[in-house]
Amino acid sequence: MVFVLDANKKPLSPCHEAVARKLLKQGKAAIFKKYPFTIILKKSAEDTKNKQEYRLKIDYGSKHTGLAILQNNNVIWLAQIDHRTDIKKKLDDRRMFRRNRRNRRTRYRKPRFLNRKRKEGWIPPSLESRVNNIKTWVNRLQKLIPLTHISYENVKFDTQLMQNPEISGIEYQQGTLQGYEIREYLLEKFGRKCCYCGKENIPLEIEHIIPKSRGGTNRIDNLCLACHECNQKKGNMTAEEFGYLDIQKQVKQTLKDSSVVNSTRWKVYNLLYNSGLEVECGTGALTKMNRIKLGLPKEHYFDACCVSQSTPDKLYFKTKNVLYIKAKGRGSHCRTNLDKYGFPRGYLARQKYFFGFQTGDMVKAEIPKGKYKGIWYGEVACRKSGSFDIKDKEGQRVVQGVNHKYFSVVQHFDGYSYRKEVAILI
Repeated sequence: MVFVLDANKKPLSPCHEAVARKLLKQGKAAIFKKYPFTIILKKSAEDTKNKQEYRLKIDYGSKHTGLAILQNNNVIWLAQIDHRTDIKKKLDDRRMFRRNRRNRRTRYRKPRFLNRKRKEGWIPPSLESRVNNIKTWVNRLQKLIPLTHISYENVKFDTQLMQNPEISGIEYQQGTLQGYEIREYLLEKFGRKCCYCGKENIPLEIEHIIPKSRGGTNRIDNLCLACHECNQKKGNMTAEEFGYLDIQKQVKQTLKDSSVVNSTRWKVYNLLYNSGLEVECGTGALTKMNRIKLGLPKEHYFDACCVSQSTPDKLYFKTKNVLYIKAKGRGSHCRTNLDKYGFPRGYLARQKYFFGFQTGDMVKAEIPKGKYKGIWYGEVACRKSGSFDIKDKEGQRVVQGVNHKYFSVVQHFDGYSYRKEVAILI
């Protein structure tokens, strides 16, 4: 199905791709946007109210969010948003570089973090990015199709039960560290000796089994005791890489993803409520039951089709394609590439656009001669010299060092990259 706008950019009911192809061939419409594919009519449509109901369904997750648009029991659009997972690491790296610079014999930069105040309802940037991705796409879809309802999976994860399914009674309220401090608990747990070499009666240090730099957390089951020599020798390795698989097995599955959803689920609900559409909430258990009843595979976009009570008993898929939307951000304020020690290794241009292009634009290149002769499609990587590259869906450079005069813009970069694949219903 293809999104349709009238000449005044008012959203109309979607049409079949064959109808869209006919309108484009007859010159009655033009391509408005490539992803998601949208056409715009060259004449205003009759001013009639839309009688169809279009429901946007959202299966919210910490790394991926499924989207689906249903018209009664017809699925007319499927998509999956891949959220950014690199924000926290970039903020940590920036903080480390700034602290290191203050300790070197360079121009002193006063710390300014004490001057900043957090607004009411503040959440970390890594979580805010996920909320803003959903907000962006709800607003965009409202401009492309006359949505009337939203169904949202407002799920809450019980981390206590996920960690220990058999916990009950007063133990559920007390938790693991009831009556202990962390160091005392670890000393009792590991017999007051180093977990790696077994030395006793020496100073012991609290150590992460999976280092924080490798995705480990401060949960109590990821902590152990080690002497100074073993701690330094282990360095950035996991316990398994260090040769202690039995210690590694004590680490339980991380609850990061569950915590992300728990922290932001009401933020997402509030922004959906403020969109002006009728919002319906559902649980994760109901989504799973509907998906099993309909016989659909476990995918985020199929889960989105099954969210809440409004899910029909039978679904008819009017589309076979899934649009994968990857959040990439809109660039960085940093104008210098840094090495792992924080020293500059290259300087970036202080501009985004070069000869009418910016890095990330989807382009078509018609190269008449040379090594890359032919027609190429992909994302452009710009240089100040005017010699551009093209990247494919996997981010690999397939064309390098081609003059910008052979390029034409298919769609300008909007903070996301796109790829379309066929949904597998088996």
